[in-house]
Amino acid sequence: MLRAWLRNLFPSLHDVDDIVQDSYVRLIRAKRAGKVSHPKGYLFSTARNAARDVIRHQAVVEAWSITETAPLPVLEDSPGVVDLVSHRQELALLAEAIYALPERCRQVFLLKKIQGLSQNEIAARLGITENTVESLVAKGAHRCADYLRAHGVGPGSNHAT
Repeated sequence: MLRAWLRNLFPSLHDVDDIVQDSYVRLIRAKRAGKVSHPKGYLFSTARNAARDVIRHQAVVEAWSITETAPLPVLEDSPGVVDLVSHRQELALLAEAIYALPERCRQVFLLKKIQGLSQNEIAARLGITENTVESLVAKGAHRCADYLRAHGVGPGSNHAT
């Protein structure tokens, strides 16, 4: 019942079995310590929180993987070290901007912009309308642009990008 509930609540979650097992382990430990008066409620709450942590972690990992580009060339004639460092800092700021988005907005934004899914695929995966997907992607793009401008990157800032 817990596994089905988690799959329904978090359709994009891949590690449902791991979360179920971890939740049962936590329940048993808490029960032994005498901290549980309603085991079913405790189990479901623990599983929900663990699933949210996994999704949050995945979003951070996906966002931070944006900054992982080719190794920095030290003695090359191509773009200078300053340009490459600046580019990496801008990518790190973009990752921070994405991480700062509200959870649902960040999830939709990453699926669209990073994973390249269509609005239809995102809507089907998350159980929302395509209009909601479009709205959340636009909101995410605007908030990221505002974040970058506020940190001196992009049009309207001190730096040219």
